Amino acid sequence: MQARLAGKAKDFFKALGPGVTTGAADDDPSGIATYSVVGAQFGTSFLWASWFTWPLMGCVQMMCARVGMVTGMGLAGAFRQKFPRWVVALIAVALLVANTINIASDLAGMADAAEMLGAGSSHVYVWVFGLGICVATIWLRYHMIANVLKWLALALVAYVITAFLVTPHWISVLKTTVSPSLPHGNAAWAALVAILGTTISPYLFFWQAGQEVEEEKAMGRRMLISRQGATDGELHDRRIDIGVGTFFSNVVMFFIILTTALTLHAHGITTISTTRQAAEALRPLAGDYAYFLYTIGLVGTGLLAIPTLAGSAAYAFAETFDWDYGLDEKFRNALAFYSVFILATIAGAAMNGFHVDPIKALFWSAVLNGLLAPFLLIALFVVATDKRIMDGQTSSLTTRWVVGATTVVMFGAAIGMFVF
Repeated sequence: MQARLAGKAKDFFKALGPGVTTGAADDDPSGIATYSVVGAQFGTSFLWASWFTWPLMGCVQMMCARVGMVTGMGLAGAFRQKFPRWVVALIAVALLVANTINIASDLAGMADAAEMLGAGSSHVYVWVFGLGICVATIWLRYHMIANVLKWLALALVAYVITAFLVTPHWISVLKTTVSPSLPHGNAAWAALVAILGTTISPYLFFWQAGQEVEEEKAMGRRMLISRQGATDGELHDRRIDIGVGTFFSNVVMFFIILTTALTLHAHGITTISTTRQAAEALRPLAGDYAYFLYTIGLVGTGLLAIPTLAGSAAYAFAETFDWDYGLDEKFRNALAFYSVFILATIAGAAMNGFHVDPIKALFWSAVLNGLLAPFLLIALFVVATDKRIMDGQTSSLTTRWVVGATTVVMFGAAIGMFVF
């Protein structure tokens, strides 16, 4: 019995991979800032979003993973099988713009956090983090990057610990969590769009499918024909992987909203101007440990998310224009692919020279993702249900219904933001 349980545990941990990395990358500094703004401004009224978005995010990411595993191509490559190149190129450009803004916001949040930890000027750390991530991505091979990213996911535990340090009244929290309510007013609708946009983010779609290709290449399946198709066992393992990753992501969302609601909102601090203010406001209310954990989490999640943001844009461009690509490729063999990665990261760092408010930039980059995502979900749905492209291994009926519902919800939230 003990040996059987040990075997199952071993199989479980062996199944964890791209889904965990993607789920953790979802809680980037943009997500942390968005959830902090929501918790400070609206208290616990949006806690219900944490369980509501989990199945939506899980099914979307599984659909992306299946496309990558079955076709042997990333998302842009699969889109090329269905749509004209110019349409896919527009998607790639839109993704690059959105991701660059997101990278700029993430670097600003990380640099502020580094300064708060006494590491030096935030202006210097914007470039230290940006250039350091570029060098590490070019120098390290895929399996090393994947392992580093999985360990960086542990930084998110900081937000769970922080919430317990606040000592919430759990019965009241539970009642609020299970009682969803529609937003009231433009600000509340914008908050919902931002939550959806930072949870169901376009860059994660491309990253998930791209990682499936990277995983297969790492197994020696270098040719497209050798990567096509997926066994039931492989799909089962990825469901576990994505289920765990997306669950972890949404649990962290819950605890960040909870922490800021019970500290900032409860003490009348409903407007956050900077990431520094969000962290420092926790110190007198929740103690030095809460302040430290919140801050260190910003740095750790940024190191995890920025390669994901820049990498997803690079994957999209490489497959749109038939470039050689992959994090296992040497720099000289995939020059164009790495150039997009570097461009997105360096442009993001340079944008910080305009002295944009980090919190506002982080929040509105989430809103931008929320507006872009439903259009991409339509394209994803069309490809994932095409029997020819998917070679008969199309997404399940349940996944189709959930992804379809996700698209409707995201369009509805966006309309609500503009109408109300």
